[in-house]
Amino acid sequence: MSGPLLEVGAARYVDGNAPFLSVRRLSERLGVTQAELARLIGVSRNTLGAKSAARKLDQAMSPVVRILAMAAEMAGGDDRAAVWFKHQPIPGWAGKTAFDLVGEDKADKVLAYLESVRAGVYA
Repeated sequence: MSGPLLEVGAARYVDGNAPFLSVRRLSERLGVTQAELARLIGVSRNTLGAKSAARKLDQAMSPVVRILAMAAEMAGGDDRAAVWFKHQPIPGWAGKTAFDLVGEDKADKVLAYLESVRAGVYA
């Protein structure tokens, strides 16, 4: 994914001029609680409220935002991308969705899948 496109996609998940991604915005987009988002990205629920953890949270949320930005580009919108992320099984992963795979620390596999689909290779 190109840098500027990612920046535009990521901008939707930032509050105002804040330098980091917003837990609130990402959880709202996905339709999950902040506790569910914490589990998904592999951080403690208490970490979500710690100002000192902003950089760690940003790093943990970045793969999800990258996946959503790429899916939104391909699917035609943020809402469609969120529905795909949570509900559409990815071929070759035994019925698992992107949400499931990210929760298993396999965001890189989801990104690779999206890249292959974008390139015209279908699993």
